[in-house]
Amino acid sequence: MDWTLDQLNAFVISVEQGSFSGAARRIGKAQSRISTAISNLEADLGFDLFDRSARLPVLTPAGEQMYEEAKVVLAQCDRLQSRALTLTKGEEVSLTIAMDEATPTTVFEEFFERVAVTFPLLKLTIISGSKDDIASQVDDLTADLGILFFSKTLPNSLEFTPICEFNSSLIVAKNHPLATVSAPTMQQLGQYRQLLICDRMGYYHTDALSANYWHIDSYYSITAFVLRNMGWAFVPDHVFNYSIFKDGVVRLSIENIPTSPWIDMGLVKRRDQGNGPVLRWMYQELKTMFAQHN
Repeated sequence: MDWTLDQLNAFVISVEQGSFSGAARRIGKAQSRISTAISNLEADLGFDLFDRSARLPVLTPAGEQMYEEAKVVLAQCDRLQSRALTLTKGEEVSLTIAMDEATPTTVFEEFFERVAVTFPLLKLTIISGSKDDIASQVDDLTADLGILFFSKTLPNSLEFTPICEFNSSLIVAKNHPLATVSAPTMQQLGQYRQLLICDRMGYYHTDALSANYWHIDSYYSITAFVLRNMGWAFVPDHVFNYSIFKDGVVRLSIENIPTSPWIDMGLVKRRDQGNGPVLRWMYQELKTMFAQHN
């Protein structure tokens, strides 16, 4: 077989983007090159990957199987590239880290103090965002490393390494009608506005528990709105415990809510990028620090 990795990549991205034109925009190539790559791949494999009878191409049964196999092959290639870069790369001169704005401030201030002492010549850039912003910044190489709360919608090009778990709290203002209900039901929550985290562009990928909801791109802003009796929300415990909120917000039991209170926080990087000595040290240091704080 004479198929190539470029053909597999065009195929996988076309499936993920939902069209050849979407894949062309994602890769930055002409649509004709994507169509040709996939046609050549089909010729090399000996069967059709897409049914092209509709307005948009749809995977054939064989195409669905090949999609899963192609993702595995490309992921392994990314790991190979990462290993090669790691073997040839010396200590990093500069790094950009993208951080979720809701990460616990005190621990990371201590962490960056240790970075400054251990790597005094490192040029470090720290940028902040919310939820999917972090993944996008790592995926497009704006950042070398992302620190975020786990999202089920990470691009296939990224790998997530958990470093700790945070409990989340169901909170309302002290004068909210739900504040008198120690363990609200789904029906009771559904009567009031829910405040949900989203990225900077306003997108969100988790279903709301109430038909009435707002999307907000900061856990701290969400908690401030809760404090003003504008709705209820789930927020990480360290945000709930922030001193300016604690006196005006109450935590409710989630025993009647079919959702897990735990949120994974971890590190995200591209699979095809290597880990130099500084990144390897950061991974281990963060795991150690959060183990000590939990």
